[in-house]
Order: sequence, then structure tokens, then C-alpha cells
Amino acid sequence: MPLSEQEQRLLDEMERHLMQNDADVVSATAGRALSYRNVVYGAILVLVGLAAVVAGIAVWTSILPLGIGLGVAGFAAMVGGVVLATTPAKGDDGPGQPRTGRAPSKPAQGASFMDRMSDRWDRRQNGG
Repeated sequence: MPLSEQEQRLLDEMERHLMQNDADVVSATAGRALSYRNVVYGAILVLVGLAAVVAGIAVWTSILPLGIGLGVAGFAAMVGGVVLATTPAKGDDGPGQPRTGRAPSKPAQGASFMDRMSDRWDRRQNGG
């Protein structure tokens, strides 16, 4: 069943709006490379926290305060591991950054790479 003219216009408008907002989201998150080291340490911390929660459940019936303490500590370790794993690297050359002998070039006229690409995309879509 084909779309009516109004539905087609609405779909085209939604698509343009999505393309514009998607470029904004990409440019807002650009430059935030995750550190491989942080991801590995975070995953290990999550596993240790999970083991502590399981141990807390195992001793829950015999020693209640110890079980509660292990459970809370394990949960805190898991939350800390997730935060550590998703924290971007600061001043550390991660695998996502090129290791060249020269300094990175600065964006033209103060705009980021993604902003320039978004502007070029908009000009191309608008026929200008």
C-alpha cells in the first residue's frame, strides 16, 4: 500500500530531522575514546563484585551480617567496575588514537571534524 502525499512529506521531514540530530549526537561524543586498560580493569572488578555477591548469598543463612556486607561490597564493586570501564582515557594514548610523531592538526575555524562533516552533509542535502 503506497503512502499518501502527507505521509510521505512527514516521513521525509522525520528523516531530515533524524539525520540532523544523529550528527549532533555523534559530534557530542567525539573525542571520548575508551581506554583498553580501563575496560579490562572494570571487567575484572565486575567479576570480583559478582563473586562477592554470590559469596554473600552463600553465607547469608549462617552469618547474616557477613552475607549482607559481602553483598553490599560486591554490588559496590560491580558499579565501580562499570564506571571504570566506561570512563574515557585522560591523556593516555589508547588504541583508538593514532601514534604519530606529529601533533594532531587543529580543526579549521574552531569547528570539530564532526561539525564540519555535518555542515557538509547539510549543504549536500539542501542542494547548496
